[in-house]
Amino acid sequence: MSHNSFGHLFRVTTWGESHGLALGCVIDGCPPGIQFTEAEIQTYLDKRKPGQSKYTTQRREPDQVRVLSGVLTSEDGVMTTTGTPISMMIENVDQRSKDYGEIARQYRPGHADYAYDVKYGLRDYRGGGRSSARETAARVAAGAIARKVVPGLTVRAALVGMGIHKIDRSRWDWAEVDNNPFFTPDAGSVELFADYLDGIRKSGSSIGAVIEVVAEGVPAGIGAPLYAKLDQDIASHLMSIPAVKGVEIGNGFEAATLTGEQNADEMRVDADGNPVFLSNNAGGILGGIATGAPIVTRFAVKPTSSILTTRRSIDVDKNEVDVMTKGRHDPCVGIRAVPIGEAMLACAIADHYLRHRGQTGRV
Repeated sequence: MSHNSFGHLFRVTTWGESHGLALGCVIDGCPPGIQFTEAEIQTYLDKRKPGQSKYTTQRREPDQVRVLSGVLTSEDGVMTTTGTPISMMIENVDQRSKDYGEIARQYRPGHADYAYDVKYGLRDYRGGGRSSARETAARVAAGAIARKVVPGLTVRAALVGMGIHKIDRSRWDWAEVDNNPFFTPDAGSVELFADYLDGIRKSGSSIGAVIEVVAEGVPAGIGAPLYAKLDQDIASHLMSIPAVKGVEIGNGFEAATLTGEQNADEMRVDADGNPVFLSNNAGGILGGIATGAPIVTRFAVKPTSSILTTRRSIDVDKNEVDVMTKGRHDPCVGIRAVPIGEAMLACAIADHYLRHRGQTGRV
């Protein structure tokens, strides 16, 4: 009942707090014989780590990963999974707990402070403890391994909206995502997002964002109807990311505005005799089962609750107070959610891939 784990066969447990000595994860159920290097994992962690631009928190964390167990390591640094639990650790090196001293007994509006106190009878006020997005570094490390479980799987994400602004989808270019601090696939939106977020940041406020995640190379047939739907677990995984308030698969809420003719993904057979979909409104999943088309999902990230603007709240003694959160915070936490979304989608797909293999004997 501790609820610190997710997945069934590819099962991930995360541990650690925002201002503790370290954080990390344990992956249980990863098949043996999968090869990777710490540098490969580090690539994804470097994409998520703080302090890379003025548009993210200035907390300086190298997020250097160490693989502690579950592998055999060759002389050239290549690690091979043994089938036993894989444990990974990331040390915290730039905590500033003193920044939170003034709110130790106050509840930040929009944050998890009050809810944690009600549930547990105490809370870690230093950066939110387990409720902090700092915990997601371990998920990104797990996602790097998950990508290796499914042969030919590619998972990519991009920021497609910030506040009232959206990208121009006609200019979508995956190669552009890693060329700008916003992970946007539309080069024309970079200056727009920069000017917009500069104004938000300088005012001491924050803004939300929408992230789109696309998985290609997903085997048709994985997933299950009713209570183990692939899209059900994808939604659950993405909703578990801190600050996420909405998830949609395929055309999502837009489907409610379409007719049956518009929404149905018609099918034909290609020159090689393979079934193909003429559209992908379903986002690669029908009846909870992957169709083989790309899986497309989006999630909405709310504005960061820790802001410099004074907000009304109460303290633990139920006194009415005005709260202003000091410290180093993301003006748009959605930016660093891009690699987290990739990781969680990869973990969901890897888990269902192994469950499908266990049930049917097929890959």
